Amino acid sequence: DFCMDRRDEVIDYVAEAYGRDKVGQIITYGTMAAKAVVRDTGRVLGMPYPVVDGIAKLVPNVLGISLDDALGRSEKAAKDNELASSELIQRYQSEDEVRELIDLALKLENLTRNAGKHAGGVVIGPSPLTDFSPLYAEEGSSGMVTQFDKNDVESVGLVKFDFLGLRTLTIIDWAVKAIDRRRKVAGEEPLDVIQLPLDDPDTYALLSRGETTAVFQFESRGMKDYIRKLQPTVFEDLIALAALYRPGPLNSGMVDDFIDRRHGRAEVSYPHPLLEPILKPTYGVIVYQEQVMQIAQVMGGYSLGGADLLRRAMGKKKPEEMAKERVKFEAGAEQNNIDPKLASSIFDLMEKFAEYGFNKSHSAAYALVAYQTAWLKAHYPAEFMAAVMSSDMDSTEKVVNFIEEARRGGIEVLPPDINSSGWMFEALPDGRIRYGLGAIKGVGHGAITSIVEQREAAGAYANLYDLCRRNDDGKLNRRVIEAMILSGALDGLGANRASLTAQLPDVLRATEQARRERDAGQSSLFGGGEAVESTPPLELVEVPEWPVKQRLLGERDTLGHFLSGHPMDAIRDLLGSLVSADLGNLDSIPMTERPRGPEANATVAGLVGGVRRRGDSQLFAQIEDGRGRIEAAFFSDAARDYGNLLSRDRVVVLEGRLSTDAFNGGYNLRVRQAWDFEDLLGDRARRLLVELDDREGGRLAAFRELLGQYQPGDTAIALQLTIPGGQGVLHWNGQHGVRACPELIDALRPLPGVGTVKLDLRPAEDSIN
Repeated sequence: DFCMDRRDEVIDYVAEAYGRDKVGQIITYGTMAAKAVVRDTGRVLGMPYPVVDGIAKLVPNVLGISLDDALGRSEKAAKDNELASSELIQRYQSEDEVRELIDLALKLENLTRNAGKHAGGVVIGPSPLTDFSPLYAEEGSSGMVTQFDKNDVESVGLVKFDFLGLRTLTIIDWAVKAIDRRRKVAGEEPLDVIQLPLDDPDTYALLSRGETTAVFQFESRGMKDYIRKLQPTVFEDLIALAALYRPGPLNSGMVDDFIDRRHGRAEVSYPHPLLEPILKPTYGVIVYQEQVMQIAQVMGGYSLGGADLLRRAMGKKKPEEMAKERVKFEAGAEQNNIDPKLASSIFDLMEKFAEYGFNKSHSAAYALVAYQTAWLKAHYPAEFMAAVMSSDMDSTEKVVNFIEEARRGGIEVLPPDINSSGWMFEALPDGRIRYGLGAIKGVGHGAITSIVEQREAAGAYANLYDLCRRNDDGKLNRRVIEAMILSGALDGLGANRASLTAQLPDVLRATEQARRERDAGQSSLFGGGEAVESTPPLELVEVPEWPVKQRLLGERDTLGHFLSGHPMDAIRDLLGSLVSADLGNLDSIPMTERPRGPEANATVAGLVGGVRRRGDSQLFAQIEDGRGRIEAAFFSDAARDYGNLLSRDRVVVLEGRLSTDAFNGGYNLRVRQAWDFEDLLGDRARRLLVELDDREGGRLAAFRELLGQYQPGDTAIALQLTIPGGQGVLHWNGQHGVRACPELIDALRPLPGVGTVKLDLRPAEDSIN
């Protein structure tokens, strides 16, 4: 494993050492899978994209599915009802255009579509690679690639090596560089991550709390659960856990047995006194392949080489080889005066654990990298999390998860800023993290490089015109600027996002005119020769800012998530009487133990995110509320009755059976009933309570004008009004009532003079139940 940034250097070194004609990488072939082949075929046939995309989406989202599966014509589909799509079958049978498309796609399915390079594969030949394989050269690359794939290159006699680019090593490198900059300012020596003490209490405390998001090898929910149970205190614990957390040991109960022995809840015993020195570090449990080899040496009299052959034989599980090895082991044990029955049972034990045994040296190397990342997170959390976020900027979902983790650790993540941000996320001296411009969708590396170079050369940008004029080389186009406006990166240019958007067309025209005049060697009418002018030669218009929801959606579209707030923030106080708990506090709901695990009846609310369909009667929706997220499952009747509610960004209220997810440690909800939040709010809203100070006059008229946009409605109004002569309560109901909805609440709160705005809701039994 190598740092991603320097993997190519290693390959170049190997090519230089062994001969460039003898070293190459390995090709991979991408094939046309079910959905992709439908889209490609439709494009070639000239069919409208929305039509083709709609047909492709009828193919169920199942890994490895074929068109025959989706049409219900395969053996797999006959055994699994969820593979066939009834709507695709119906359209294939009834629509000539669909049948023509699918029939042609069936002929092309699984053909090679494109070529690429294997992520790690490198071959080194004893003579030029052309003696073994045809070669392929990637455009823009000087290195050679074999045209035989990873299976065929082995068949023709070439040896494969895995030169993997490990992202974690790059993260450590970036974090250490940031830390060293900080330490240099403080007059401290650079950090040597190789020499970290392996007994640091803060590191083990962090691990024991399960705060292992972004910690190498230990970040899955299941691993967090086990590391909390283990409560590691020494490096050997980490080596063992890295080796044990795999399907075999987990399913066999080995991990729980190891943890119980570690904490004295189970007896630590050894099959024979000779094995105590070997198994004592793992509390009598065979964890590593090396332990199997040591037992063979100590009890069976094997040589080191023979013990390794035994390990390989156990891994291959060939009965005839195992029978020979058993005779050899028992004979050696007899020479050591060990009872034959005991020797046979120990061999059985070795054979069982050899299926799960992991290479200790491999586990130790990975545990060391895990420890280093945990140490960095414990002692330099801002620098570490900034490096982690930067390493995954191409994955919005991962960046969002890392930002949430940083916030849980008390680290503030500042929005992107055209006058402060660079390409990557950056840890600031005060412990906060500044968002990287590279994480804004639609903004390329070239544009950001130009922006940063100009900023460092001539200072901060004063306004939108100044930004565009100083970066007029074509890299900063309208699309890039619009993305930066929506993300909030230009909020520091003295205008709100709506105004910046309104200014953009005129600014781009003025910038283009200035560029043409400069290229022609002319002086601008408003400029001063070659002098740098930040004052625009036009009036920058100012317009009212967008509503909060529009700004938040702009952030989500460009950053992948809501950064400055959340659409649910405006309605949290309205949800209190509707839900059992918010999605970040589901642990507070009392659960009842059932045969399948803890369960509870619960009502939750949130925004609809991604929705996936499985077969015709199952829907799975991601629901999030800014504090947590949950997967909601809609089966049969629920999918039929409420599937129409699952449109992106709709706020829904869901009632059903809440259960824990054994796979990821989160929660699932099996939905029984669902409601659109606004519809439910209208049904439940009994009275709108508003405080208004109209001592300056004119505010009551504005209040009534706004209400008129939401009348008539069924919700009464109680207005606590303060005027120069005193105060009182005005009531409107009947035809003067309003339609209660989040938009009305949002519109009322910023009105001059308005104080508290609150909805009085009927009890749940009056409307929901």
